[in-house]
Amino acid sequence: MNISQAEKADNFRKLHAEPGAFVIANAWDAGSARLLAGLGFPALATSSGASAGVLGRRDGQVRREEALAQAGAIAAAVELPVSADLEKGFGDTPRAAAEAIRLAAEAGVVGGSIEDASGDPAKPLYDFALAVERVAAAVEAARALPFPFTLTARSENFLHGHPDLEDTIQRLRAFEQAGADVLFAPGLPDLAAVRAVCAAVTKPVNFMAGIKGRSFTVTELEAAGVRRVSLATSLYRAAMSGLLEAAREVKERGTFDYLDRTITTAELLRGMGI
Repeated sequence: MNISQAEKADNFRKLHAEPGAFVIANAWDAGSARLLAGLGFPALATSSGASAGVLGRRDGQVRREEALAQAGAIAAAVELPVSADLEKGFGDTPRAAAEAIRLAAEAGVVGGSIEDASGDPAKPLYDFALAVERVAAAVEAARALPFPFTLTARSENFLHGHPDLEDTIQRLRAFEQAGADVLFAPGLPDLAAVRAVCAAVTKPVNFMAGIKGRSFTVTELEAAGVRRVSLATSLYRAAMSGLLEAAREVKERGTFDYLDRTITTAELLRGMGI
C-alpha cells in the first residue's frame, strides 16, 4: 500500500466536507473491496449483515474479533478509506463502545459506527441517557487516536419497531452534541423524514439505501441534505441473488445459460486490479 492510515483518514474527512453527496459502497471481503475500488467509489464500508452472511449467520451473531478481522482485510486490500459497521460496539457498556473504536483503528479502518440498538428483543433500544453516554465514550476513544477517526452515531428507531421521528431527531442531536462526526438513522420512510433529519442537525447525515420502497436516488437525497449514502447489505444480496439464480437454473433445468451473463475470470481479475 502506498497510502498511510492517516492519509486515508484525511481523505475520508475531506469527502464529508465537499459539497454534495457521495456513495460509500459496502464490501464484504477483500475481493469485493477491490472490485468496488476499481469502479471508482471514493470510500468503502463494512456491513454487519454481509459480514454475518459470509459466515453463514444472522446479523448480530458475529463476534468482535471476527468482524474486526473482516474489516481489516478489506482495509488492507484497498487504498480507499474504510469505515467499519461496529454494531453496538459488541457490548452494552460505554467502555465496550470505546474499546470497539480503539480496536477498529488498530485493524486499519479510519471510521466506524456505533448504534443505539441493544440486541435485546424485550428492549431493543438503549435508554436515551445510556445511548448518549455510549456515543460520548466512543468519541473520546476516537479523539485519542493519532489520526482523525470519523465516528458515525446511529439511531435505530425505524429498524427496531419504534418509528418515532421526533425521538430519532432528539437522539441524533444529542449524539451530535456528544461529538459524533456523522449522524445516521437507517430505515427512514420517505424523503420528508430525510429532510427533517438533515435540517435538525449540522453534522453530515448518512442515508442507508437498500430497502425496497425506502431507497431514493442520489440526486433526491442530495437535495434533501444528505452528505453520504451507504448501501448496507444490498450489494451482497445482489451478488447472492445472482448465485441463487444461476444455481437454480442448473438444479432445476440442467442448463448453463447463466454462463453467457457472467464475466470471465480474466475480467474479474482485471476488475480487482490483480
